[in-house]
Amino acid sequence: MDVLHNKQVLCVEAINVPLAARGVDYSLTLPHVSYLRVGSLYPLQLLFQCLQKFHPSSTVRQIRLHIKSYSTNSTDPNKKGTMRAWQIHQYGGNEELTLSDSVTIPKIKDPRGILINIHAASINPIDCHMRAGYGSTAMNAIRQKTIFPTNGGEFPLILGRDFSGEVVETGRDVRKFQRGDEVWGTVFASKQGCLADYTIAQEHEISLKPSIITHTSASSIPYVACTVSAAFTEFGGLRENSLKDKRVLIYGGSGGIGTFAIQLMKAFGAEVATICSTDAVELVTSLGADVVIDYTKQDVRQELANMEKFDIILDSFGKEKTGYSMEFLKSSKCNDSKYITLKHPFLKNIDDYGIPVGLLRSLSDAAIDISLGLRKGISHRWAIYLPKGKALERYAKLVDDDQIIPVIDKVFQFEDVPSAFEKVEQGHARGQSQ
Repeated sequence: MDVLHNKQVLCVEAINVPLAARGVDYSLTLPHVSYLRVGSLYPLQLLFQCLQKFHPSSTVRQIRLHIKSYSTNSTDPNKKGTMRAWQIHQYGGNEELTLSDSVTIPKIKDPRGILINIHAASINPIDCHMRAGYGSTAMNAIRQKTIFPTNGGEFPLILGRDFSGEVVETGRDVRKFQRGDEVWGTVFASKQGCLADYTIAQEHEISLKPSIITHTSASSIPYVACTVSAAFTEFGGLRENSLKDKRVLIYGGSGGIGTFAIQLMKAFGAEVATICSTDAVELVTSLGADVVIDYTKQDVRQELANMEKFDIILDSFGKEKTGYSMEFLKSSKCNDSKYITLKHPFLKNIDDYGIPVGLLRSLSDAAIDISLGLRKGISHRWAIYLPKGKALERYAKLVDDDQIIPVIDKVFQFEDVPSAFEKVEQGHARGQSQ
């Protein structure tokens, strides 16, 4: 796609998930959940640690915002000192989004921090929910921890989690990157986001971008890639070499998580089944899905019952809608099969009840899920997005080898960010369009 000089554009990824239609999914995880023992203090300690690591994730529909900044006199922080950014000053609806051209360019405060000139950024459903205040209790608790470089307080808040851009400046301890490197990555939810000309990322949150695609295309991948990576590896306990010939069921195959997960599992040699609506069947099939269930024409539960059981299920809808699907996992005494969910009440519990009580409620909810899985002979895991530059480095190679392709639906002007938020919330993005 050609982008005019100094133009700011926004690209919408085709990842509407009809089955989750009116329900957007977030995620959050309890690492090594299979090792928790009921009655032990360790789970509670671990839950507190989660506040220092975790970030909500949305697994349905994404819109990619692409900020192309080629004007040297408008992007050099040494000359200007300010940047454009979309901000909110309080939680609420789209009316809270304001565009400012006088936001101070962030300064590197951490020795491993990296200042990045954003060429392309993105809007995910989680941004819509963060705009409304979702996860704010936990994120504010994290911002108050001095060991976390947050580049600002709660407000004004810049939304947007992933980006593609160019390194402008590095902290003194950064070794892997230098000025001029083209990189892609994500930023943690407690930090200022990427709907701006510049952002600060940590060295471990980024990697060199794929060489064969544009910044616009590259920015459509990091957030969902890190979410899928965390779900399958950090929290699912799976490794690339263990996925060959595994049977994997992915809910929401046409969503951001789904489109990436299908391609990744196929690249790793798995057999993939997925669920979507009629208008997405062609898309998910083109991405490599071996079996596609059209929920508008078929009885999903009956179709799954007629299939060979699965080794792994990635659930982005939550047990209220898909809890029955655990019966379609292979059962074993070793709990080898994995039910990995990206939707659970961790952040919501903290928002509703505060940190102490919210953590305890989440501990109880997690214990129930673990116990249910054990009784069925499977391993039940909660999972969330975690920034991971090493995973992005691996996925960049897969992109360059044409094993993973970006899925893009529409392009907006940067000034039309509110319209992009509206489109994300409507959830009607589909296919490729630029």
